[in-house]
Amino acid sequence: MKEGIKNPKLIFEERKAIILFIWLFNFIFFSWDIFYYYFRLYFNGASHREIRGGLGLWMYLILVGVLILAIYYIKVGNIYIVKYLYISSFLIIDIIDNLVRYIGTTEHFATGNIVEVLLILYTPIFVNKRYFWTVSIGLIGKDLLLGLILEDLNVLIPVLIYLTISVLAYILLIRFYSYINSLTTVYDELRQKEKLAVIGQMAAAIGHEIRNPLSSLRGFTQLQQERYPNTNDFYPIMIQEIDRINTIVHDLMYLGKPRVIKFEKASIEEVVAYTLSITQQQAERQGVTVETIMAGPLPPVDCDEKQLKQVFINLIKNAIESMPEGGRIEIRVQVVEKQKMVVSIQDEGDGITEENILNLGEPFFTTKTDGTGLGLMVTNQIIKDHKGELKIESRINKGTRVIVSLPIKQIDI
Repeated sequence: MKEGIKNPKLIFEERKAIILFIWLFNFIFFSWDIFYYYFRLYFNGASHREIRGGLGLWMYLILVGVLILAIYYIKVGNIYIVKYLYISSFLIIDIIDNLVRYIGTTEHFATGNIVEVLLILYTPIFVNKRYFWTVSIGLIGKDLLLGLILEDLNVLIPVLIYLTISVLAYILLIRFYSYINSLTTVYDELRQKEKLAVIGQMAAAIGHEIRNPLSSLRGFTQLQQERYPNTNDFYPIMIQEIDRINTIVHDLMYLGKPRVIKFEKASIEEVVAYTLSITQQQAERQGVTVETIMAGPLPPVDCDEKQLKQVFINLIKNAIESMPEGGRIEIRVQVVEKQKMVVSIQDEGDGITEENILNLGEPFFTTKTDGTGLGLMVTNQIIKDHKGELKIESRINKGTRVIVSLPIKQIDI
């Protein structure tokens, strides 16, 4: 469980784990200590002075003070510090207790509390690697330090025991992390599907209704422009904006309707060439030059050619729009491992922050001032439908590289 996250559910779970930990720690520590140092020695005939050495009753009083402090932290909401409070307090107290007990005597190291096993085995419950390493290294380091000071090799026995238990606890911790990551992935996928479902319902409800009057509006606007070509400079802008609305509706329609992909053999060279012919005018208008590098003879790709053209139109337009003052785009096409067709599109734009890269492809998330975020979302969906992968790499003020990987031959599952 990541500390510092203020998610109410995580705080609630941490609080439950802390309260259970406090109960177990105090119950096991005091039960074991009373049994080991009082009942066992008393029934073996030990005198009252021999029953409890070291810090004696002061150790219990200090731990009661730690308990009171822990309750205070829980009440004020600073729950994440409690587990560190307990492990640090226990390590310090136990070191002092053993030094007081053994320094100046000829007795061999033969002490400890089974609560130390609890401290290690309980670490996976918190799902926190930093706390795990704090406990494991702290307990092992404590006994090694005592062994060096007391010059007693008997400390190696608990060290080996704690090392073994730590390995088991670490395996459990990794499994917990794996389960949590799996659940998080499933949750993210469900959330994404819910967003797509909302967009799909919206598209199904209003997509056709918008498109029909939009076509009429564009036709009448174009007719007026042809009739009165010299009377109004705003006709081209109106037509351009109508086309932009139509593009948004088209993207919504794609996300909202069931997709049936007919895979056919297509030449990636022809797909890229067509895309460049569509985007050439926009590139020239913004002073952008495009360089295409085809790495050797390229095999045909199993794909829906129309959808693949839409993918590269969207990506190249994004690259052009990222360089309003002009620049260079490099498109590199190559075959990797004889199984994947990899197309990379590198621009020289301002770049995208790492935080924004993680959100690209989310519905209605965009870094453009006049964008909708649907273009890249549709692009990503088409690539997924082709069993491919979209990867975005970017550096601020250096540019962005978009890498599309597509299987050359589709395999029916």
